[in-house]
Amino acid sequence: MGNIVSTMRQALSIRKREEKTAQSTPVDIKALRQGSKVYMSHVVQFILRGVFVGLLILTPALLLPGISQDAAQGITLLGILAAIVVLTEYSASYPGLIEFRDAKPYNRSRFLILALIVISVTLLQRSVILQTTDMSALSAVAMQLGHLLDFPFSPVRLLVLSLPQGLPAEHVTNVAAAAAIAYIVAIAGLAVFVAMTILGRWPRKNIAFNVWVNLPNFDPTKGTDVVQRLERDAQINVLLGIILPFSLPVLLHISTLLVQPMTLETPLALVWGVSLWAFIPVNLIIRGVAMNRIAQLVRAQRRRIAEAQDAVPAPARSAYS
Repeated sequence: MGNIVSTMRQALSIRKREEKTAQSTPVDIKALRQGSKVYMSHVVQFILRGVFVGLLILTPALLLPGISQDAAQGITLLGILAAIVVLTEYSASYPGLIEFRDAKPYNRSRFLILALIVISVTLLQRSVILQTTDMSALSAVAMQLGHLLDFPFSPVRLLVLSLPQGLPAEHVTNVAAAAAIAYIVAIAGLAVFVAMTILGRWPRKNIAFNVWVNLPNFDPTKGTDVVQRLERDAQINVLLGIILPFSLPVLLHISTLLVQPMTLETPLALVWGVSLWAFIPVNLIIRGVAMNRIAQLVRAQRRRIAEAQDAVPAPARSAYS
């Protein structure tokens, strides 16, 4: 009789276990499907980032006429390498070289600013080379901006003065127009990012900010206080971004004593030279603004922790303590 009862109990326990398994299986399958969808969306984002970076590098060579075969091959190789680097960095589990990769839309804003600069300067050079009427409005606006920003000690005037003597007047005017439109686009992108930061839309409040992931080259355990180091690095980046538009042309002019002077006569060299001249200082200022914002977040978090600790009542002390 005892053996029969024990056998019945085992059968009931096995049946209950099977029912629990059957009930939990759909939930597990649903979770697996959701996880696979999230993973696939991340993979698609990694691939798109790499493709967009590669296309940005190829865009001037694709739009400008008269590009030699050797230059096209070199640019294609450079675009493929840049795409692989971006894909590898974003797909890696641990941070590497790219900063603020999990703090949207910091890198997207920088990419958009650079893309607008490169495309606008490329379209301007294409209209100058082909003498097309459909781009006459862009050329007219660029020329007007070049005249407006060509005043003493302006970045555009300093860039024009850094060119070697003896260049055609048309080329000098073309460089001034390209520099003016690139500078205006860069300043507009910087203003949008600063406004977004001031309004509190970066970084997003509903997403936790990890300093190590977003600043992989910043060691919080080294040197002085973290907030002081972030604020110091922010000030250095902003100062460099303000000084570089005025100092880069001077350095280029001085470097002509040692190396071959940079004339920017080829369209591809003009596009990338002017684009980097306008983007690098703005990129430094954006980085400084971002680091200052992170310092404010860390300071606010410390203040909240201190207030929470002060709100907790101290334990009662006995006469023997």
